[in-house]
Amino acid sequence: MYSRRLKSLLQKLDGSRAAERLGQHLAEPATASDRPRFGRSAKPEAAERFWKGRPQEQAAALCDADALRSAGEYGANIENFIGIAKLPVGVAGPLLVRGLHAFGEYLIPLATSEAALVASYARGAHVITRSGGAVAALISEGVLRTPAFVFADILEAGQFVAWVAEQEAGIRAAVAATTRHGKLDEIDPVIDNDVVFLCCRYSTGDASGQNMVTLATDAVCRHLLEHAPVTPKHWFIEGNFSGDKKATYLGLMTGRGRKVSASITIPEKLIGDLLQTDSERMLAYARVAALGAQLSGQFGAQGHFANGLAALYIATGQDAACVSESAVGFTRMEPREGGLFMSVTLPNLMVGTVGGGTGLPTPRAALDLMGLYGEGKAPALAEVAASLCLAGEISIMAAIAAGHFTRAHGRLARER
Repeated sequence: MYSRRLKSLLQKLDGSRAAERLGQHLAEPATASDRPRFGRSAKPEAAERFWKGRPQEQAAALCDADALRSAGEYGANIENFIGIAKLPVGVAGPLLVRGLHAFGEYLIPLATSEAALVASYARGAHVITRSGGAVAALISEGVLRTPAFVFADILEAGQFVAWVAEQEAGIRAAVAATTRHGKLDEIDPVIDNDVVFLCCRYSTGDASGQNMVTLATDAVCRHLLEHAPVTPKHWFIEGNFSGDKKATYLGLMTGRGRKVSASITIPEKLIGDLLQTDSERMLAYARVAALGAQLSGQFGAQGHFANGLAALYIATGQDAACVSESAVGFTRMEPREGGLFMSVTLPNLMVGTVGGGTGLPTPRAALDLMGLYGEGKAPALAEVAASLCLAGEISIMAAIAAGHFTRAHGRLARER
């Protein structure tokens, strides 16, 4: 028997004559556009040509005079440049962090179009600061790239792995030729019959490191292919094993990027005064939330890391797609003497303070606002990012526990 959802869909398609229209479209001969392909450059004249003849209100919103003047600054970060997307930026803080690398009060810029988000993180930041600051620590770091090699059989795969284990000097030299800042920390082979994945883990300095590890791994692979005693039938720079921009069990357990944790013990009085609830109610919700995460098969168990990370990433020029893996992690809540202990752990935090989009005008200004632009600052940014996630968890869990979640979104999003 068809499900109700499928029956409903078929009825809608029949009523809208969508299938009939699709059949007509497929019967029509396809014609390719004769428009010239848009150039890759980020030159003002290319953008002006694109907008010529198009609605002026669109051009004014995406490509005003300021965008045209600054087009050259974006040449290394964009292709087919037609303008600049403008999002509002709010600030959460001051957020007091007491970490291994980050110490002090931080004003954190968040770029978002979601009403209530900045207010929620700002509330959590206020609670943390009033409670004495988040204790944060960068635990480990290492960006994975996992090339794959396909051999004739498992014997050849084993010979290749055994040989690679003896090639440390040549492999390190190949990496060193591509980067001054990156370092290959380890290679861990995974064999699946005739296929070998080499899990290459790198430290990437103050860069997020996606491009760095790709170039280094390509050099490693070409060095191995040139000297290997067996030749693979195929090889690929990434075998979809590393978890690059995906939530995976591998990343959850071994980390990809920077693993960082932050915690706070909130005094009971502040829970009542600032969050309008109590620790017993928050713990009751935490138990339900943990069960929901388990039953639904979440990677980790947390409330909304992605909200804060996406807004921080956009504001500071991080690779926004890395939120898909960075937002995996765990939130813990336990009763402690004197209050409520809360912690967050993020095993896959991909952040950098150099390279990528961090040097563009707006992201650089956002990082400068925190005092975290440039070399030597990435570990501190990771600890601040984890503390931001902690602020978000405090606020959302308290709002749900107190019954204020819907009211807050209505007041700040719908009724404002």
